[in-house]
Amino acid sequence: MEAIKYEVKDKVAFVTLKRPDKFNAINLQMRIELTEVLHDIKYNPDIWVAVFTGEGKAFSSGDDLRERGQKLEIPPGTMDATDMYIFLRNLYKPTICAINGICFAQGAGLALAMDIRFASQEKAQIGWPQVKVGISSISGPSLLSQMIPLNRALELLYTGRTLNAEEADKLGIINRVVPHENLMNEVNQFVAQIIKNAPIPMRFNKEVALRGANMSLEDRSMFGKGKILESRQTQDSKEGVAAFLEKREPVWKGC
Repeated sequence: MEAIKYEVKDKVAFVTLKRPDKFNAINLQMRIELTEVLHDIKYNPDIWVAVFTGEGKAFSSGDDLRERGQKLEIPPGTMDATDMYIFLRNLYKPTICAINGICFAQGAGLALAMDIRFASQEKAQIGWPQVKVGISSISGPSLLSQMIPLNRALELLYTGRTLNAEEADKLGIINRVVPHENLMNEVNQFVAQIIKNAPIPMRFNKEVALRGANMSLEDRSMFGKGKILESRQTQDSKEGVAAFLEKREPVWKGC
């Protein structure tokens, strides 16, 4: 792969956006590779958690404007920004974003489409500056506005102002702000914590939380009840009970 570094280790997929000289701007090649990677994360049973970050000074500065106006041959099935946001929100495995620097526009959209966000205290910058170049946003009004108070979201979308890590944390966009030098270590510690848990219940919890967001309490609760019953039929459920009774650590199989 040219624009992404991708590796899977111990049930964890690590995705690193790798165009540091362009602040990891998302060009066609990166979209092609992200499409492949996202499908592997979703359908590969050996992947239980996914971690995304960027190489260099940015997570991603957003869409590569240098490609605007060019006639590009786009392979069928290649995701655009909207496709990736939707795919990530419907990917019922834990997804974690390590925001190591600049995180703008489409880059910020990718980050918000994930479940958990860690941010570099010194380096993270998050924003939707498209209005400054005459472009509207997809992720700002569709994702950001659903996560923070609408007036605060519109303020950011009107001004294009950049948030530092602490400001983003106060708005609830970030889960944890950590010193830059400890960013990946903190992420890896978090992954080590959740990977000890059974993967299927984590996926079901995410699915109920996301798909149930627009349901009534009654429908959401019944949906959750159905997932509990489904989870109790898994081998991991039997293993969890056995491990508890035998006072040992469970060995999850993901089935």
